[in-house]
Amino acid sequence: MNEIADDCMNAVEQCTEQLPTTPWMEEVEQCREQLPTTPWMEEVEQCTEQLPTTPWMEEVEQCREQLPRVPTANPLVDTGAVTELVPHTGDMVLLDRIVDCDEQGLTAELAVRGDGLLCEGPTVPAWVGIEYMAQTIAAYVGMKAKLANEPIRLGFLLGTRFYNSNIAAFKVGATLTVRVEKIIQDDGLGVFECRILGEGVDIKANLNVYQPPLDNA
Repeated sequence: MNEIADDCMNAVEQCTEQLPTTPWMEEVEQCREQLPTTPWMEEVEQCTEQLPTTPWMEEVEQCREQLPRVPTANPLVDTGAVTELVPHTGDMVLLDRIVDCDEQGLTAELAVRGDGLLCEGPTVPAWVGIEYMAQTIAAYVGMKAKLANEPIRLGFLLGTRFYNSNIAAFKVGATLTVRVEKIIQDDGLGVFECRILGEGVDIKANLNVYQPPLDNA
């Protein structure tokens, strides 16, 4: 399993190195270099990595997954177009619908597409799950902005220190559920716990993100 995770991360690195350089990408890189390093982000990562896995925690997780979903009148849930919540456009919008949203996070659903954008034959590389997670975070932030009557703004994926995947690739046509939950969010910097579930799919990661402050000038 660790070999699969290593292959996924190596694929991400190779893909990143092969991407063409555009002016906005250079601006993103400059923005990332200027971001302050805050102790709490390192402490969150260290704390997460050091947490022991105990049998009762696994039992609680299994219990949560088996609980039936009860429809509720949640004012944060809006099953409208995902494009209203994320800054992505066209074929780059990979999510299909919003399943649930609350104060701590958001759940989205998608069908793995075989339109050639990220497809390799009948499969899509598992590292693309990072983008699925990032867009779900963007949808969560967009939902909060929408409720606050603020514009949908661009955010940046800073990276992840681990990406645990039990597969090497997604099957085209497979239905995936993506859940992201806020661990901490402060001054535009955030850490989210992310998980992708599907038939035979279980992927976990913590993503670090950044969104510049709203310019009210």
